[in-house]
Amino acid sequence: MKKPLIGIVLDHEPPGGYSEFPWYALRENYFQAVRHAGGVPLGLSYGAEDVETYLSLIQGLLIPGGFFDIDPTHYGHTDQGLCHGAKDNRTRFEMCLLKKTLEKKTPFLGICAGMQLLNVLRGGTLHQDIKTELPHALTHEQKTIRSEPSHPLHLKEGTYLHRMAGVIEAKVNSTHHQAIQTVGANLVINAHAPDGVIEGIEDPSLPFCLGVQWHPEYTTTDLDRVVFKHFIEAATHHGS
Repeated sequence: MKKPLIGIVLDHEPPGGYSEFPWYALRENYFQAVRHAGGVPLGLSYGAEDVETYLSLIQGLLIPGGFFDIDPTHYGHTDQGLCHGAKDNRTRFEMCLLKKTLEKKTPFLGICAGMQLLNVLRGGTLHQDIKTELPHALTHEQKTIRSEPSHPLHLKEGTYLHRMAGVIEAKVNSTHHQAIQTVGANLVINAHAPDGVIEGIEDPSLPFCLGVQWHPEYTTTDLDRVVFKHFIEAATHHGS
């Protein structure tokens, strides 16, 4: 069977570091996780005029994390001075791309900021800073190596994530300072941390629409690998 082509939105950085001009980049393990699960990764640069072309080519979309926050105006809030800075060109492109992706029922995996984007696109809101707004929460910006699990995860029984994982409890890494506050339309919570912080959402009306707050691209745990396995399987069927 033909391998599915998976579009991965690239991150964008201003001049400095790698180049004296603006540049695109993304960690290699996003691409490797797709390859190891049986897909072919394709980096996507920003251009609303290219969305239809991208969707005519890819069988799955992955929106990754990044060191930035979604501008709170996108979910009807004002910036309380708690955000790490926005990348609005990226956010606007991702919203356009994700909207069309879901309309076409193309399999979607949102990781960290990608999960938050899905929630915001559906009308949900975010906590701008966990430590400030949820002072009794666990530490969600782990001090240990990012690839290692740092806190327990409870999967909601009966959800797609639970069925694919086959377990109720797991452990995941954690490198985020924001979290879902209110859940967007037609989305279901499928996982949370012991402190109640939402760690996963899905749209059960679509073939594969999953958002996770942790970073499964490190493929450290069985759960990480299962997420990519089922994502690529869904993309394979979408393209057949």
